[in-house]
Amino acid sequence: MRKVKECLALLLVVFLVLQGASISAASSSEITIYLDGSQLKTDVAPYLKPKDNVTMVPLRVISEGIGASAKWNQAAKTVNIQGLYTSISLTNGKTTGIVDGKTVNLTTSVEIIKGRVMVPLRFVSEHLGLQVTWNQSAKTIKLTTTNLWPADPEIPSVPGEPSSEIRGAWISTINGDWPKSGSTKNIAKQKQDFIKELDSLESMGINSVYVQLRGASDAIYPSALVPWNKVLTGTQGLDPGYDPVAFMVEEVHKRGMEFHAWFNPFRANTTTNTSALAANHVIKQHPEWIVTAKNQMYINPGIPEARQHIIDAIMEVVNNYDIDGVHLDDYFYPSNTTFNDSAAYKKYNAGTFKNIDDWRRDNINRFVQSLGQSVKQSKPSAEYGISPFGVWRNIAKDPTGSNTKAGVTAYDDMYADVRTWIKEGWVDYVAPQIYWSMSFTAARYDVLVDWWANEVKGTDVDLIIGHSPYKLGTAEVGWQTSEEIMSQLKYNEQYEDITGSIFFSSQYLTKNPLGLVQALTSYYTN
Repeated sequence: MRKVKECLALLLVVFLVLQGASISAASSSEITIYLDGSQLKTDVAPYLKPKDNVTMVPLRVISEGIGASAKWNQAAKTVNIQGLYTSISLTNGKTTGIVDGKTVNLTTSVEIIKGRVMVPLRFVSEHLGLQVTWNQSAKTIKLTTTNLWPADPEIPSVPGEPSSEIRGAWISTINGDWPKSGSTKNIAKQKQDFIKELDSLESMGINSVYVQLRGASDAIYPSALVPWNKVLTGTQGLDPGYDPVAFMVEEVHKRGMEFHAWFNPFRANTTTNTSALAANHVIKQHPEWIVTAKNQMYINPGIPEARQHIIDAIMEVVNNYDIDGVHLDDYFYPSNTTFNDSAAYKKYNAGTFKNIDDWRRDNINRFVQSLGQSVKQSKPSAEYGISPFGVWRNIAKDPTGSNTKAGVTAYDDMYADVRTWIKEGWVDYVAPQIYWSMSFTAARYDVLVDWWANEVKGTDVDLIIGHSPYKLGTAEVGWQTSEEIMSQLKYNEQYEDITGSIFFSSQYLTKNPLGLVQALTSYYTN
């Protein structure tokens, strides 16, 4: 409880700064802090540094009111704060701090006011991701622990018993997760690299992998319908000399992990250059199915035969391998571009839909439902799920949407009517890609998790959250420490409908950005 309280008081600054609360130093004495309904007392009030727009809070609030492990070294003029998974060291006068052994820039240093050590809460809170409610008129800050840690103690799992929670990693064949650089035409290295990646993932607690088998109307498996992916040999359509999927499934199951076959259904080619495509590629076989948009080529979802072709290609994997699930990503219709499918709309609509947007959504609905039926008929035990874009609709567009201001949404731009999939029970789970931090105001992680949890509530559809460790260390707000991911995982704990997490992507776990491996291992171990 001491560590819990520490985290919450520290987040005080983040909320004040992010909400743009204009509290002058003269009026800061009016600020009252509550922790789970109980007022926290302090003889030195929090105050705002207007120039830096950073709120400072007394260390005494952390060590006594919040009860965290916070120690002041007078000789070194340094405060050491030990969080649940993070250690922070801040020194008076220094413009940098130490977080988990890494040097991080500070906007404002530790200060000593009236004999009290004052800590810059914005910096600390970004690493702890706590929940705070600021009441501007009442000048009150309400800190809440219930959304971060379970109220009841967890029942420890039986040693050796696998967790039912999904702890997944996407393994992309397009971005270099696998095959690794330098492994072209090298079967031994491709196998060795996969085993190494798998061992690393398993050691940190990952129990499920979602391996991309279809990236652009190609395959990482021997197919009668689509050509071999060029990443294996350097040439599309060239047999690599072994069956990668058979090998991968065996290695994954050998470790007691789950293997989910991940497909990108409609993307045909990542460029408009078709010269290197194999003769049996869909662009060569059925050019009438292809639409070019935003310098890429797509299979038109509005053509029934084209949709069935994709389903048939996916079913090759379902029927031939001992997979644990079929997984689709969020690429349906391309967003922020013109998609020239008016001829297909005229041919296949038959007057059912008054506008092309609804027709497009129906095309995707038909595909989602039909593929699910095929999967379940062939392999009832296989999980069938989709990872849609993290924002379904903004509240400004639909009062039932999320309180976000995303520039792209699943429903309006990708024509993915996820709400219908959930209500109709066409999928076993949804795994929205909530790739933003707790402090990204346009699309806050916690706001979106709340929205998605409400969508699946009372249904038979599970919710798995897609996380973005690839953003760690980038300039986007909230990603300067691995504590952001840990705070997201802790936030998820309050919802029983959330059955796990998937991380994009495996290389951004195994490369250990900002000490994520140690934090994740500790979290899953405990």
